[in-house]
Amino acid sequence: MRRREFITLVGGAAVTGLAAWPVATGAQESKPILIAILLAASAASASSQLDAFRDAMRQLGYIEGRNVRFEYRFADGVVDQLPRLAAELIALDPNVILSGPLPAHLALQRATSTIPIVMGTGADPVGFGLVKSLARPGGNITGLANFAEELASKQLDLIRQLLPRLSRVGVLINVTNPLHVPQWRETQAAATKAAIALMPFEIERAGQLEAAFAMFVQERVDALLVPPDFIFYTDRRLIAELAAAARLPAVYFLRAQVEDGGLMSYGPDLREGFRRAATYVDKILKGAKPGDLPVEQPTKIELVINLKTAKVLGLEIPPQLLARADDVIE
Repeated sequence: MRRREFITLVGGAAVTGLAAWPVATGAQESKPILIAILLAASAASASSQLDAFRDAMRQLGYIEGRNVRFEYRFADGVVDQLPRLAAELIALDPNVILSGPLPAHLALQRATSTIPIVMGTGADPVGFGLVKSLARPGGNITGLANFAEELASKQLDLIRQLLPRLSRVGVLINVTNPLHVPQWRETQAAATKAAIALMPFEIERAGQLEAAFAMFVQERVDALLVPPDFIFYTDRRLIAELAAAARLPAVYFLRAQVEDGGLMSYGPDLREGFRRAATYVDKILKGAKPGDLPVEQPTKIELVINLKTAKVLGLEIPPQLLARADDVIE
């Protein structure tokens, strides 16, 4: 019999409740693996993370159109859409689901306790009951988590280094995002310690962003804190434009927000998280149980500064702050 090149094989036993991936032999064709992807943001805003994930999957031997198929659902920043989208994906009986951020994980957790779920990013999975512990998640969820709920104080410190006379900071809050409860608590504690007054604006949809900035201007805030959120990430260009028009220095969570016109970000690299998520998917497809795979956290938190935006705002970045930056956009 002539030898044929085999496509990537799944070693070990199949994950409980899932059909094993059949090996292609002779003239028989194997059924492609189905990877479902549920994201709270839009397809356009998440393109760089998805590119990183698919590229890592290719490097691991999973070739789209040959031995793997991806099925996507995007909530476009509307959290109420997530339960329906989660149900649609689960009905397809995928081998693994990749999701992000926290609201997407929560929607999937309520919808299935058997299909493996890999987090591409997300805050405090222990606190929100997604996993039992980072070291031993248990259940069907594992993947990558971030320090979103813990970084508010450090982001305020960065604003104070930029503006030593800082006294009033505007804060965008998405009331539909469960992360913003601990995030706001952390921000309030840090602001009280630094004797900074906070001016929050609660929104439920992107259409309220213009009203938020009108309030910030009226309240004469010195700077703006933009916490991690699927709406704020999806509409990052609009927020950067509104901040520039209002002459407001803003600190963000993700570098993509600075690459698209924001002033400064301090947080993990989402692309690296989604790249790492591919290794979790690979291990699960080869028989590992999600509950046995420890949840990873970022090994590096990066500071990114956009000097073009600083110039537009008429700001000079202090040398000590520039020296701390991991990347400077000129």
